[in-house]
Amino acid sequence: MIKPSTRLRFASAIPRKVKWGVAGCGNFAENFFLPALQLVQRSKLVSVYSRDLMRAKSIANKFGAANAFDDFDALLASDIDAVYISSVNADHYQQVIKAAQAHKNILCERPIALDSKQAEEMINVCKSNNVMLIINHMHRFHPQFQKAKELIDKQMLGKIVSVSASYNIDLAPDHNFRFNRELSGGGVLRDLGSQMIDMLRYFGGEITEVKAFMDTVVYKSDVEDYSSAIVKFEKSGYGQFNVSYNTKKAFNRIEILGYNGSIAIENFLGRKSTSTKLIIDLQGEARKVFRKRSNRMVLMIRSVQKSFLSKQSPFVTGEDDLINMRIIEEIEKQCRSGKS
Repeated sequence: MIKPSTRLRFASAIPRKVKWGVAGCGNFAENFFLPALQLVQRSKLVSVYSRDLMRAKSIANKFGAANAFDDFDALLASDIDAVYISSVNADHYQQVIKAAQAHKNILCERPIALDSKQAEEMINVCKSNNVMLIINHMHRFHPQFQKAKELIDKQMLGKIVSVSASYNIDLAPDHNFRFNRELSGGGVLRDLGSQMIDMLRYFGGEITEVKAFMDTVVYKSDVEDYSSAIVKFEKSGYGQFNVSYNTKKAFNRIEILGYNGSIAIENFLGRKSTSTKLIIDLQGEARKVFRKRSNRMVLMIRSVQKSFLSKQSPFVTGEDDLINMRIIEEIEKQCRSGKS
């Protein structure tokens, strides 16, 4: 006689998800973050906020969110675990603090705030409410960047002599908030420059000195369309970056020069049709070239999700962008005083 089988107990086949709310329905959220979020398992978009309710409803319908709000407090009160803040820079301060007080983990766009004083307060409020504050510096997550970092950490290049980073696009003045100083805090330095400062620190280490320029070279508006700086690293050589909104055809590139070898990263903007190229040229070895397509946004979200779910220290912290903000402020101070 065949006995009835013993009832087996299985662990849940569906792991816990991060339920996301998104604040800010601009171009970047719509065309980069939200499409990437749909590719990440264990993450679910639940709620969307915009000051324009029709815009919030449109984005919610497009990406399958259950809720659309024009009230940020209502977003926080909905069934979410974490909030992605993609609002104008001037809104980051208030929205991060409110999200922390509502005990929501936070992924915030850079720059973290309008100034370092705001950034410090945001970080402290997040700590006191035991929530994570992570800043989106997605370039760090590209496998080519991480390979370059690995070679540096293993001393394969020897002492670092210089790190150079160029990030140049064409963005003519329009109704974009980036050209409104009250909303953005500044121009290309705070936008693209914050990313390149982070890259210099990622590869070269902490920065102790900076000499810089800002200007409106092509487009005359309320904010600068060009910025460049030379920095001194604490434990190695020097770094430099240039960023602009005024070039239609640019060779965006990162170069890391060491005593025993060099690395270059090209096409790092990651266009869908273009592979990022990593060139490694070490003393005594043949030059090597690697090409790879990678969705940095997906990799970033997966890392953030892991930190939220497992309570692991994030790869990019609020403190990281506080340091970046202080460097930005020093550059702006120099350029305002005419001592650049």
